[in-house]
This record gives sequence, C-alpha cells and structure tokens, in this order.
Amino acid sequence: SNYRRFHPIVLINSIGDNWVICYHPPMLRLTLILPALLLPLLMGNTAFSADFQKGLDAYGRGDFATALKEFRPLAKQGHAIALHNMGVMYAKGQGVPRNYKTAATWYTRAAEKGDVSAQFSLGWMYDKGVGVPQNGKIAVKWYTLAAEQGYAIAQENLGAMYAFGRGVPKNYVKAYKWGELAAAKGYGRAARLRDMVAAMMTPSQVETAQDLAQECVKKNYKGC
Repeated sequence: SNYRRFHPIVLINSIGDNWVICYHPPMLRLTLILPALLLPLLMGNTAFSADFQKGLDAYGRGDFATALKEFRPLAKQGHAIALHNMGVMYAKGQGVPRNYKTAATWYTRAAEKGDVSAQFSLGWMYDKGVGVPQNGKIAVKWYTLAAEQGYAIAQENLGAMYAFGRGVPKNYVKAYKWGELAAAKGYGRAARLRDMVAAMMTPSQVETAQDLAQECVKKNYKGC
C-alpha cells in the first residue's frame, strides 16, 4: 500500500458508503476513494499506546461504543491520530449517529496538528461540500499540506484541481507536476491525469513540469 510509505498505518474497509470523488473532464474520469479509518502501529507513550490499543481491539471486533470510549479522551488530550479516528467514526456513523459536520470538526483538529490523512480527508470534504461549505480554495489548502508530506492521493487530487481549475486558476504545468509525482508512486489514475494534461501542453511546458517535479522530490515535497 502506498499509504504505508508515508504513515505507519493499517487500513480497513473504505469510509462510509464508498464515498468517491468524481471528476468528469472531456477525456478522463478520475475516481478517488476517501481513506479508511487509520489504525497506527503506536510506539512511545506506553499509557497512550495501551489505551489506544484497547480502542483498536474494540474497533476490530465491531464494538464501536467501546472504541469511542477509548479514543475520545485521547482525542480530547490532543493526540492527532485519535482525533482523526474520531472524525472517521462520526463520518461512518460507527457508535454514534453519522454526522459529517462533527467529523469535519475532529478532522480539522487532527489536520492542524499535521495528521496527513486528516488533511487529505478535510480537503475532500471542502472539495465536495460534505459537512462543511463547499470551498475549492480551502480544499486546495488542505490537499497541498498533505501533498507536501508526500501523500500520493493528495498529490493526485491536487493535480486534478489544477487541471480543472477547481479552487485555483487552471494550470497545466502544476497539474502535470503533481500528477507525475503521484504517478511515480504507482497511481495509475495520476498517470492518466498527467498524460491528459500533457496533450494540452507545449513540449516546453512539459519539460518545465518535469523539471519542477524532480526539484520537488529533491526538496522532499516541501515548498513545491
């Protein structure tokens, strides 16, 4: 899994009722799945790890009420991954009534602490107007933060935003760059996005985008 390259996690089934992002440009349809609940392989704080593991065990056996009981106090203490998991469980309606607005609140707190998957999920919610007012500019903000942590799906989505002018002015060079970076991690949809925009670019623009992608890798995606 490409997720494992950037975050120490274990993935379970997809979130909610198979939420997807569907872009419909003339030459391509991109479908991206919102990530599932992230179950980290925790190290460090022993008490935190023990309580969190209880939550994971409960979640694994479908005891969502107990999972929430374990995650909630850790989230209130500000632990980013617990905050993120609370967001996912509210988004999926696991142990609580489904509430996207509350999910977005938890995601925001996790995203502000640098949790990359929460940043991506929050970007998706603003992109689609789920639980928050639809706002392409804010979606791009969160996609960018996740993309600059090397999160491939965020890079792919960010490329799509630039390709279709969603929340940002249309920019094929940036769309190609982010598509290329995600494609390098094995994302076939990102490769198709890159190739789609390449067909609308000059050779000079393609060369520029390729150079920018290489520079971005050298900078570990920061400031790209």
